[in-house]
Amino acid sequence: MTIAIVDCGGANLRSVQVSFERKGYSARITHNEEIILNSTHVVLPGVGEAGKVMKTLQSKNLINCIKSIKKPLLGVCVGMHVLYEYSDEKNTECLAVLKGSVKKFPLTKDTPLPQMGWNKIKTLLTDIDTLNDEYYFFANSYFAPVSTDTIAESVYSETFSAIVKKDNILGCQFHPEKSSLAGEKFIDYFLTLT
Repeated sequence: MTIAIVDCGGANLRSVQVSFERKGYSARITHNEEIILNSTHVVLPGVGEAGKVMKTLQSKNLINCIKSIKKPLLGVCVGMHVLYEYSDEKNTECLAVLKGSVKKFPLTKDTPLPQMGWNKIKTLLTDIDTLNDEYYFFANSYFAPVSTDTIAESVYSETFSAIVKKDNILGCQFHPEKSSLAGEKFIDYFLTLT
């Protein structure tokens, strides 16, 4: 098994890498298209803004590479957001491998932005029941609305997609690398995908 972590900027690349290494897997941070396409699993991490991630992918000529991946591809947080068609975050055109747009949470007195901390998820598929009702670490002001691709949801100021899945694409709004044993279970699930 070979795991490629796409170097798309952001400060969490090493922590994502360590989360796989703790499980005994080798994961390589790279922007080399050949390495990415020849890996068994690909991770698109993201910290910061959707627009910055898209600019980094464009500057490293990785847009078509990411769109052409047929192996399991995991988008984490902003890495998940850029898999959609559009993000409201600074009006960003994204990769459009998933249908829909990423929205901003409404600001309320009970839900300050960003959402920062531990939140439970509710799974919608029986094959991921082991992930149900666990606490995961979230750090986000933007979210993917619930859709036919949603396989787990959570609630902040409204219900949103915590995990999405379509064909070879898996996305999570939380940070598995910061989610302790629950995050490790999610990584195990991702690595079962072929």
